[in-house]
Amino acid sequence: MPISTELTARLGIQHPVLLAPMDTIAGSRLVRAVSEAGGFGILGGGYGDRDRLAAETAKLKGFARPFGIGFITWSLAKRPELLDLALEARPHAVMLSFGDPAPFAPSIKAAGALLICQVQSEDMARQALDCGADILIAQGTEAGGHGASRTTIDIVPAVVDLAAGRVPVVAAGGIADGRGLAAMLMLGASGVLMGTRFYASVEADGADEAKRRICAARSGETVRGVVFDWSRKLMWPSPFTARSLSNDHLRRWTGREIELMQRADQIAAEYAEAKAAGNFDVAAVFAGESAGLIHDIPPAAEIVGRIIAEAAQSLQGRRNSLPSPLVGEGGADKVRAG
Repeated sequence: MPISTELTARLGIQHPVLLAPMDTIAGSRLVRAVSEAGGFGILGGGYGDRDRLAAETAKLKGFARPFGIGFITWSLAKRPELLDLALEARPHAVMLSFGDPAPFAPSIKAAGALLICQVQSEDMARQALDCGADILIAQGTEAGGHGASRTTIDIVPAVVDLAAGRVPVVAAGGIADGRGLAAMLMLGASGVLMGTRFYASVEADGADEAKRRICAARSGETVRGVVFDWSRKLMWPSPFTARSLSNDHLRRWTGREIELMQRADQIAAEYAEAKAAGNFDVAAVFAGESAGLIHDIPPAAEIVGRIIAEAAQSLQGRRNSLPSPLVGEGGADKVRAG
């Protein structure tokens, strides 16, 4: 049963489910799988690897379904020419996260692509709207990878209120099933963006061991901090830190970050060696708090189908349980199931 929202209309998709552009995990194979299932796949632009971006966008040229390409904004600012490379693939949208979108918005708009901006505060949302954002993603701290401190249930309605219907708002952070999608729709969001759930999918370009660890993780076994960034000699701007599964390396260096920085060259070499070897007792598995809800590694199309079926059932159950004068009030009147 399709769920139609302002987001699905804006993007020309069947289901209000977006793939987070996870660094090197969200490759062209996963993008295609999500978009072919009726969602919206977004390719991860990573930290500016031109060869990888060229290879992955080449696989998407001529792709008939709507898709997007996402960038870490502050990293893109160091290699702005990568935006031109991405736009050559004619994405339906470009997503910018973690930085000022203003320098890139004109080129994105001129290419006929929509501008999606991920934000973590009302000030960031205002900045994005001033730059002409077509879609806002309100990201809560529960999200895997990089984010800030506001919770999803706090930031989503705050950004929905600020947007005031001008653009669709998408919820991100801690969402892995149809209950999460239904809950975010009730908060006024037009859809969800998910990373961790799609990390644990057949088509994701992650290591099998990383996917297994996501499935084995229990609720509460992720941590937000700077250890993994500093272990890679990546200095992210404030207020962004990274959420990952806890492991031996994280436990060893949490509380000893100053010493880690003093030994940066040595730790970075050891970390790179462990990552290359697939040693996830040292290397990070960037995952969100929804990991405790994930127990299998199915194809992406199955994930999308499950989420929509569960959400439609939850929304219908809510309608059936409410007194008739209340049905259709609040965010529900903007959502059409079936």
